[in-house]
Amino acid sequence: MHQFFRLCLLLFLLGGSACTSTTEDMTPEKSPAPQPDGEVPMVAPPLKMGVVGMVHGHVGWILGREAIGDVEVVGIVETNQELIDRLQKEFGFDKALIYPSLEAMLEQETVEAVAAFNTIYDHLETVRICAPRGVHVMVEKPLAINWEHAQEMIQLAEQHDIHLLTNYETTWYATNQLAFEEVVGPETIGPLRRLVFRTGHPGPIEIGCWPEFVEWLTDPDLNGAGALNDFGCYGANLTTWYLNGQKPVSVSCVTQQIKPERYPKVEDEATILVTYPKTQVTIQASWNWSHHLKEMVLYGTHGYFRADDRHVYALMTQEEEGPTAGRLEHPDGAKGDPFSYLAAVVRGKIEVPPFAPSSLENNRIVMQILEAARVSAATGATVQWTDMYPDDSTGYPTDQ
Repeated sequence: MHQFFRLCLLLFLLGGSACTSTTEDMTPEKSPAPQPDGEVPMVAPPLKMGVVGMVHGHVGWILGREAIGDVEVVGIVETNQELIDRLQKEFGFDKALIYPSLEAMLEQETVEAVAAFNTIYDHLETVRICAPRGVHVMVEKPLAINWEHAQEMIQLAEQHDIHLLTNYETTWYATNQLAFEEVVGPETIGPLRRLVFRTGHPGPIEIGCWPEFVEWLTDPDLNGAGALNDFGCYGANLTTWYLNGQKPVSVSCVTQQIKPERYPKVEDEATILVTYPKTQVTIQASWNWSHHLKEMVLYGTHGYFRADDRHVYALMTQEEEGPTAGRLEHPDGAKGDPFSYLAAVVRGKIEVPPFAPSSLENNRIVMQILEAARVSAATGATVQWTDMYPDDSTGYPTDQ
């Protein structure tokens, strides 16, 4: 089995591409241009896309993206003139693209999809406006501020038959993709028994996030929570992917406010414990780490897989053989870039699998986990899944 995995891994590595950065920070690394002979064909004509809001620090992902012909930004919705001026100087976009409202942009431009870089609270209104018009939506993680908002967004997407995707930086990590394709699927380390996620950074103020970003990120009415929502969603999302949509048995959460003088409205530390019939998951979400961190360890019955970041991993399939370490290059095309992925999905070149990281099925469960975590933190009690969601769909897998 170990030699077979080495062969599979070699084939996986040969499919990689050059990566442009090794720095883990709030801005995802620039994705390489998709290649015509890659796994997903180039999308033609370009997807006409609008950008909704620029108050999210990840907006540089699209504003600074190389023009490679798969996506055309036809409008940007933003009303903060100081922010517009500052980002225009940094990224050089045409100010003629700016619109004062989403409705104004949709009236003036042909828009097939939008990428939302507004507050998490505003995700719902974005879908309310776009869905009836048949405009597809991709939001930055998490899907919504709470389960109530998420339910309405899901209902609107299904009613109007649009794609509603959620973009996580970790979706495009080569290490996380390797874990799914070559470790979890073939059970290279055995059935999963424990998953540990450590995500976060020293704090949004500490790392120099824009004031427009910090303002809403630290407001529970606009973000839903603090570090719990900001970084707890990553572990919930990857767990749901790796466990193929299993529903938890219970959710427990402990939060702390270690820096109330800086973050008086929200928690800056959260630990979530999620149990499944045969698996336990620990999610450590924090604005108090010593450095930028998106680390994952998957433990199976006879081995483990550890991803230190998007590139570096270690694998042990049998204890007597010991671990092997490796480094992966950034994936090409729609496997490594959210906008290439969005374009390919809208054009029908890619079908979003159930429980894939961007999927609505996955992020439905993510929002339920986050909601249960907030209730547990507030009450000091473990939340039983069937107590909190008695009418939850039973159409998803419940065992592994």
